[in-house]
Amino acid sequence: MAVKAKTRNTNRPLTKSALIEQISKKTKLSKRETEKTLNSFLDTVKQMLKQGQKVQLIPFGSFEVRHRAARTGRNPRTGAKITIRARKVPAFRPGKALKQAVR
Repeated sequence: MAVKAKTRNTNRPLTKSALIEQISKKTKLSKRETEKTLNSFLDTVKQMLKQGQKVQLIPFGSFEVRHRAARTGRNPRTGAKITIRARKVPAFRPGKALKQAVR
């Protein structure tokens, strides 16, 4: 009787704790050290974007702030026209190596 290999459910996203566990295994650092490093990275990226700077991680990709212009929309309940204010939104642009890896 053949034993079926467990397949990973690809519909579920990789959580932060699972990412920490994966990095910890590869780097042989403790989970606590890995979590501190990941949090530091995320805080740094957030701070740079807040200052309006672009963060490039060649060949992975770049994080940047994009500006969305003000526009007119509709209230889905009433159908009335509303004005949506201009705002800044974070964006990620994948690098060439990441695009090729996903193909």
